[in-house]
Amino acid sequence: MARRQNFRQRVVLSLLVLVPVVIFIAFVLQKDSISFIAEMRRDLSEGSNRSGQIPKVPSKPSGSSCVMEKTCEEDHFSFLIQSGAANVMAPKICVQNKLALGTIRNNAGNGLNIVILNGKTGEVIKTGHFDMYNGEVEPLIEMLKSVETGSIVLMATFDDPSTKLNDEARTLIAELGSSQVKSLGFRDNWVFVGGKGAAVKSNFEKYIKNDNAKNKYDNWPELIEMQGCIPKYLE
Repeated sequence: MARRQNFRQRVVLSLLVLVPVVIFIAFVLQKDSISFIAEMRRDLSEGSNRSGQIPKVPSKPSGSSCVMEKTCEEDHFSFLIQSGAANVMAPKICVQNKLALGTIRNNAGNGLNIVILNGKTGEVIKTGHFDMYNGEVEPLIEMLKSVETGSIVLMATFDDPSTKLNDEARTLIAELGSSQVKSLGFRDNWVFVGGKGAAVKSNFEKYIKNDNAKNKYDNWPELIEMQGCIPKYLE
């Protein structure tokens, strides 16, 4: 009987000693864990701020929204063009409130982005994007030469549209009605609607020059948006 009482006393004494030790260890570990997490978060934040390589772009995504502010007459096609923002957000081109070119359709990219329409029906004939920094200009020239009379051509830039853009390509675009393409420079922003055939040419064109003193996104000018109504091609 005495042995059992001694055993119980030893168990109780052991628990009285161990419980505070366990509680103390748990407290220390929790404190160290919180300190470690806070330090890790601070380091990640500081690392992100030090990089400073990703320019701030608009919170409004390019997305697939093609809502027009006004309705066009029956003998016109509605369009909405948005240039790229810096080298982060790709451009989009909408026709008749439908997305013709953009990130969601996986057919937009660096350089010059183009949509060619049938000027009579508004049907999309071709789309393409041509990297004018790392790519070659020949595929662009080939596409421009394929534009048929009566076609409507919509263009938007993303990042750099001009490094590989030679005189032949600029002349072909000027023949579609552009007055700014000859001045297009490194990382300039530009949107344009023109066509082949006098009846479909228009003056829809906006251009912002890359100027570090005025740029909105570090080394890039601000995004351009343009919308309007294009007259159908009449022979």
